[in-house]
Amino acid sequence: MTESRVQVELSGPIAHVRLNRPDKLNGFDLELIGELIAAGRRIAADRDVRVVVLSGNGRSFCAGLDFAAAFKDKKRVARMFFAGPRRANDFQRVNEVWRSLPVPVIAVVHGHCFGAGLQLAANADFRFTTPDAKWSILEAKWGLVPDMGGTVPFSELLRTDVLMRLALTGDVFSGQEAGELGLATGVSDDPHAEALALAERIIARSPDSVAATKRLVLQTRRGSVREAFRLERRLQSRMFKSPNTAIARKAGSAGTEPEFGPRTVD
Repeated sequence: MTESRVQVELSGPIAHVRLNRPDKLNGFDLELIGELIAAGRRIAADRDVRVVVLSGNGRSFCAGLDFAAAFKDKKRVARMFFAGPRRANDFQRVNEVWRSLPVPVIAVVHGHCFGAGLQLAANADFRFTTPDAKWSILEAKWGLVPDMGGTVPFSELLRTDVLMRLALTGDVFSGQEAGELGLATGVSDDPHAEALALAERIIARSPDSVAATKRLVLQTRRGSVREAFRLERRLQSRMFKSPNTAIARKAGSAGTEPEFGPRTVD
């Protein structure tokens, strides 16, 4: 039996998701894409999951799309790419599914973070990296554009001229530079420990307010002020009715640690 290309392990409210093609530096093939989309959907449906830590087994986070493996089945590639009038095709959805999760996603980067892998990391909410990791918007090397859902978070994280330079040249830059550019949330010799420390701080808060806050931040980045205010009111109204809000308020008043129930916000 073929080993799973995506490993999901639940540790209490934390879902550890690991890319598992270490012999190929976790390069995307069509099976990995399918498994990664399915894993994201399973996690979205699990209301007990409150944060995701996303990493790669072996020597790298992800070296990008494995062209040799993926294009063995060109008809399947075409079906996945030409998705019709839907909002995203499968090559975009594999990364966007993590951005749209109702829980925070923390990417842990080491080794290579190229092409599709960088677009996956960019769609996480946080990115911790080793200083010597190698990052690149590598599509320029192959005469392509980044087309796997990365352009939206790239535009949010980088100045336009910086993004243009990296996307036009395909230059390789270090994890240290990724931090200086604002692509990486933090740079550490042990990024996994940094990710877990942040995860523990997040799960100390109401899963409903965490989910609502993530939605609020992402959906108000480009909308009007009026739309932002409307969304604030709608989400806060849900918080007033949330059982987890009552738990947080009671624990805060008593000075005790809250014990939250399942997430009620999608």
